[in-house]
Amino acid sequence: MKKLKAWAKRLKANLILLWLCCREPDMPRLPWLVGLGTLAYAFSPIDLIPDFIPVLGYLDDVLLVPLGIYWALRLTPVAVRQRCEPEALRRAGTRVGLPGRWVMAGVVVVVWVGLAVWVWQGFS
Repeated sequence: MKKLKAWAKRLKANLILLWLCCREPDMPRLPWLVGLGTLAYAFSPIDLIPDFIPVLGYLDDVLLVPLGIYWALRLTPVAVRQRCEPEALRRAGTRVGLPGRWVMAGVVVVVWVGLAVWVWQGFS
């Protein structure tokens, strides 16, 4: 149980680190896109596989979010990560209140609705 709690805390710290890195002006485009996609998926109320489906519902969260974080942080320049790490570690121990979270939630919903309409039109 200790390992699971430590993993969850490290995951939270890495999500915060990724968010801070994406806000840096010298963040390259590819890690920025991967990072924003991962953050949107992690905080989105809509999952690829709904959580009410036994085992598979949580499996996508357990696999996709850590893989997205890993990939985005691997692509992020070391200088950007090092600049953001102290702030991410400081914020990891506190409750995170993201400024503009309602705007981001609206953007996520609009993107998901747009994708659904696009898929719907593709099959029509």
